[in-house]
Amino acid sequence: MQLKKLSAALCAVSSLFVAGTAAAWESENGQHATSATVELYSDYVFRGFSLSDNKPAIQGSFDYEHASGFYTGIWGTNNASYISSGEIGVYAGFANEIMDTGIEYDLGVWRYIFPGASDLNNNEVYGALGYSYFTFSYAYAKNFEGNSETAHYYNIAFDYELPFFGGVDFTAAYGYQDFSSSLKRVIFEDESSVGGYSDYYIALTKEFVGFDWTLAYTGVDSNGRKYARSDYWGKSSLAKDKFILSLSKTF
Repeated sequence: MQLKKLSAALCAVSSLFVAGTAAAWESENGQHATSATVELYSDYVFRGFSLSDNKPAIQGSFDYEHASGFYTGIWGTNNASYISSGEIGVYAGFANEIMDTGIEYDLGVWRYIFPGASDLNNNEVYGALGYSYFTFSYAYAKNFEGNSETAHYYNIAFDYELPFFGGVDFTAAYGYQDFSSSLKRVIFEDESSVGGYSDYYIALTKEFVGFDWTLAYTGVDSNGRKYARSDYWGKSSLAKDKFILSLSKTF
């Protein structure tokens, strides 16, 4: 049995595509599976923004899945220093294939927890559809980052194993964060400045000496850079285009 989460990565982790994570343990009857993953990132980036203030971060997660498609887990990072001493994510959902069509779906909820900055705690519900090399995901937050405002996030991802390169996975993703009109007034003196921003992510992943190594390039558009300079963030360096190196191990 495989963990089939298509969209949980949109909620917290830096990687944007995690479909098909192999289970590290599976019960004899195949009904239950668990896995634990440890990841080291040169920078913790969330939807194009560095939440670790452009510093490295170590992250980990533990997942459980039932053969029905139900899954739940917990994720954490030691470094979300710009807004908190760390970050914890608790999530649950249901993911499976629609009959034998090859179309996979994922529906769930993610709870963001920021120790020492509880006013930022919020929930996000998400859903995704995946077919062949493509996945489309959507996330909705009614209390976006503690602002009591709604926000929508859309993402489309492409994942493909490159031929002739010995198991190198290529991933490309494009996302759009849409703010409510009320949130624009909270963040910007000029409410017409930005209604949302786009982010992008391109990565190569290769298994080597027992670890998954990923080299990614990520960034945001001009609206995202303007958002980084706003009173809400106040730090343009958080939205720089950059390369990110990471390695992970599943136990």
